[in-house]
Amino acid sequence: MRLPEEYYEENKGSGMTPTILSAVVAVTLFVGAILVMVLMMNNRKEPSKQVVKESVEATVEASRGEEYPDTDKLVSGSTLSPEDFDFWDKYPEENASRESSASDKESNTAASEEKPTEVVTENDPATDGKHTLVVNRDGKEEWVLISPYLPKHEYDFTKLVCQSDLMKYYEDGRQVSYVGATISKHQDYVDYVQLKKSGIDYVMIRVGARGYGSGQLVEDENFSDNIKRATDAGLQVGVYFTSQAITVEEAVEETQFIIEKLEDYKITYPVAFDMGFVENDTARIEDLTKTERTEITKTFLDNIAAAGYKTMIRADKEWLIKEIDMSKLTAYDVWLEQYQDVPDYPYRFTMWHYNDAGTVEGIVGYTDLSISFIDYSEK
Repeated sequence: MRLPEEYYEENKGSGMTPTILSAVVAVTLFVGAILVMVLMMNNRKEPSKQVVKESVEATVEASRGEEYPDTDKLVSGSTLSPEDFDFWDKYPEENASRESSASDKESNTAASEEKPTEVVTENDPATDGKHTLVVNRDGKEEWVLISPYLPKHEYDFTKLVCQSDLMKYYEDGRQVSYVGATISKHQDYVDYVQLKKSGIDYVMIRVGARGYGSGQLVEDENFSDNIKRATDAGLQVGVYFTSQAITVEEAVEETQFIIEKLEDYKITYPVAFDMGFVENDTARIEDLTKTERTEITKTFLDNIAAAGYKTMIRADKEWLIKEIDMSKLTAYDVWLEQYQDVPDYPYRFTMWHYNDAGTVEGIVGYTDLSISFIDYSEK
């Protein structure tokens, strides 16, 4: 760069040479260039900081929005429905199958939980009124269907009153039943006069028995004495025989034995047929079928009735329901043996042996007590 000549002339007097002037100018230009560059760089950096600052702030705001979403806007602010999305079409049959399977399982589970309860409620033999509970010989309980063809009893057991072991039945405030005691050699000596004063109306005296092992007919050791003194005391008298007949011929033999023993006495209550198994031992009748036992029973009762005596079957609930066919024996009265507060035998019976350990004045020790719902002396 070359300066005008006028410049050189004017500066001659100052003592500055052209070389010095050139250096000053060069330095000035260099410094100016540096300043310009610095200013330019500063201008560029400030916008970048501002952009970064704005970007960071925007990111923070966005993250805040994501952390605390406005659920109302998310739910109600959109006009889209589930059908607008295409991903629902993926695996449609599998999803439907799973939902259906789950629904079926829930239904089946609910049904399995509810159905047994309904069945128990509807068919519970203890409450359906169509069954009666029988305790078998081995102690096992069994609910047996009540036959609609056998005559039922019509007693109202709320009218029963037990006083000092003596059971009585009332209707309209009036006693309509009779108390009885069962007598055999096991009672030893009986004071029949005192027995009558104690409230006993009748006695059922054992006339004899057939040996459950030997099969021999045996008269009760105290029969003659008991029947004579009971009659003299003014008590109503009936008798019973413990049978172990295994054929109808033996049943006939037993009835002939009884008729012979009763020839000299007058009885007003029935002759009872008493057949049963023997506890803790094997009886002659163990192998008889239900039909055979029924035929023997009927033969015995028919022969006694033909001789002019009243007849009845003495047995417990299990025997009457399981061991003989009562549909063949409806013409005969029943002396039910059941030791409990109230009998639950559903069919007709006229006498109830309710206590096997009763106490009454006139008998030393325990005796069997019964209640008769009819007066056989008037029948």
